[in-house]
Amino acid sequence: MVKEKKKESCFKGEELEHGKCMGMIMPVRDALDILSGKWKLPIIISLTFGNKRFSQIAKEIPGITDKMLSKELRDLEMNELVKRTVYDSVPVVVEYSMTAYGKSLNKVIEELRKWGAQHRQRIMKK
Repeated sequence: MVKEKKKESCFKGEELEHGKCMGMIMPVRDALDILSGKWKLPIIISLTFGNKRFSQIAKEIPGITDKMLSKELRDLEMNELVKRTVYDSVPVVVEYSMTAYGKSLNKVIEELRKWGAQHRQRIMKK
């Protein structure tokens, strides 16, 4: 007697094998781990409008502390989404910019913005 593999549904109307389902979940979890938290997406969005110094980013994101901004920028740099450039000048100038890899998030962020706007409109109607 041949055992049939147990199937689970990842998305409505789609039956997938458990391994395939986990194969879809893990990359999403990885992405959310990198982008999670209150500050990473606002920092990324700030930098999509051009290179900025630390103080410029801090001014554009109300409520973020210098300590938190510094930590989040280091995390984004470690994940190759943001580049930190130190200019040899007096005083030393440090500038942050999006990497080409970081810019690959633009489509994702735009889709999140669209979905968020639709969701806000739907919820506000209630």
